[in-house]
Formats: sequence, C-alpha cells, structure tokens
Amino acid sequence: MKSGYLNEHFKIFHLTDADMRPVGLHFHDFHKILILLKGNVDYRVAGRSYELSGNEIVLIPAGEAHCPVLLDRSAYERIVFYISRDFLDSCRSPGGDLALCLKQAHEKRSHVLRAPAFLSSRLGRTVRELEEAFRTREYADQLYRQILFLEFMVQLNRILLHEHGEDLKNCSHKNCNNQDCNSKNCRAEIPRASSADARIPAVLQYLDDHLTDDISIDALARTFYLSRYYLMHLFKEETGSTIGGYLNTRRLLLARKLIRGGMRITEACYSCGFKNYSTFLRAYKKYFRCSPRESLLL
Repeated sequence: MKSGYLNEHFKIFHLTDADMRPVGLHFHDFHKILILLKGNVDYRVAGRSYELSGNEIVLIPAGEAHCPVLLDRSAYERIVFYISRDFLDSCRSPGGDLALCLKQAHEKRSHVLRAPAFLSSRLGRTVRELEEAFRTREYADQLYRQILFLEFMVQLNRILLHEHGEDLKNCSHKNCNNQDCNSKNCRAEIPRASSADARIPAVLQYLDDHLTDDISIDALARTFYLSRYYLMHLFKEETGSTIGGYLNTRRLLLARKLIRGGMRITEACYSCGFKNYSTFLRAYKKYFRCSPRESLLL
C-alpha cells in the first residue's frame, strides 16, 4: 500500500523506537533515504532483504515496496529523508544527476551502502548540520537547508560512484586525524542482499528489461516455470505489490521521463506499454497528481 505524503522539496526526521509495532510492506511516491544509527534490523526492499546493524544507508527509490523487520527489542534509531522526485530532477546539471544513486539502487538491485566511518565522515557532518539547521531560525534558513541537503546528495553520489568509497575513508590522506587508520574498517562498502525466494529478484529484472513489451501473467509464469497463482502470490508477498501494479508504476515513471525529454504525450503512452490513452491519462494523474502536460511546467 502507498504510505506517507510530502508537500515540500524534502523532509528529514530523526526517529528512535524501542519497541516498534510491525510495519507492513509499503511504498511512497517520493524517494526515501534511511540512515541506520542503532538497532538490529532486517530491511526489505523490492524483494531483497538486508540485515542491518548500524551505519548503513538504505536507498529506496519512489515506488519500491519496503519495510523494516526488527530482529530484537534494542533501540531502533535512524535518520530518514523524504525527497521529492521533481525537486531532485530539477537539480540535475550537465555535471551530475543527484538522483543517480537512487536510479542505480533500482537498476542494480543494490539498495544499501555500509559506511563504518559515517559519523566522522564529511557526509555525517553534513547530516548533523542539516538537522541543526532545522532546529534554528536564522537569516536565509530555508536556503541554507537546501544548500546543505544538496551537499548531502552530492557527497552520497560521490561515495557510491567511487569504487572503494574513498570519500568515506577515515584515513590520513582523506582528512583523517587517525594516522593508524585501517582503511578496510573505514571504507564504505555495498553488502550483499538475500531474498526469501531468489526467483523474485529475477522476475523484477525480467519485468524491467521487458517494460515496454506486452507482458501477460501466464507468459511470465511460463518463463519462470511457476503457476500463475503461485507467482502472483509470491510476488505480492515479497514486494508488497501486484505484478500489474509494479508494471504500471515503472511504466508511468518511464513515460514521465520520455515526456520531459521531448517525446509527444501520446507517443510516450504507447511506447511505455499502455494500450489505452485514456487509461494512461487517469493513471498518470492519479500517480503524479497532475496531467502529463502539467508535469512539464513543474
């Protein structure tokens, strides 16, 4: 089910729960970034499961089902960002796309960055400054918060783009005060994910690879040697979404990208796998809360 709302460019929350009620699989129509500070959590995103234990950053693109599963009663402390897709897209420049880390999380099915030195890193300092900026009221405070947020996204993307996470190394050649630093313990890394059923990540990849094709449940079931009813049940259980719902969301996101890139609205509709233009318009307005033409002005 869809959850949460966002009326600003971005929000930041610092939350702590000692005995949180179970949270079911859900998704948002905005991006979400979660930084785990404390707790033992199994985090599920798009059919994959990540066992977290602190200093991990979870990247959740808009539309992807996710939920935390607390493994014990220890304090679950995290910092959460809600981020407008339109705002992040508007910040794109010839030198960089700030949504790249979220796009790669989806494309590579890799949603977590483990950052042992997060608290002492430049990224960690920027997050703390941003939290403080929301607690104070000073000259040009809104502009300053936006500047800090953009720096956070720049640093996060740089870390993920660097093969070994150099920007998070807490070592002498990276502004580290610890001359005996062991880079293996300080550098960022991308942990492996597991899945309750290894077929679901393969199904998700297949759907993304054939997004604009005419995909039927029966054909998909035959491809993965499953009965249609078991496939539908398994997909819903692992991702929190129906197969049709997942396809619609991905096709709508692609259609918006094509329209903003200059493609005619009707052409984008049929190029993305929609068979009926009026159905496409209704789905687009429901998901983005505006018409395709209005989205060009945002």
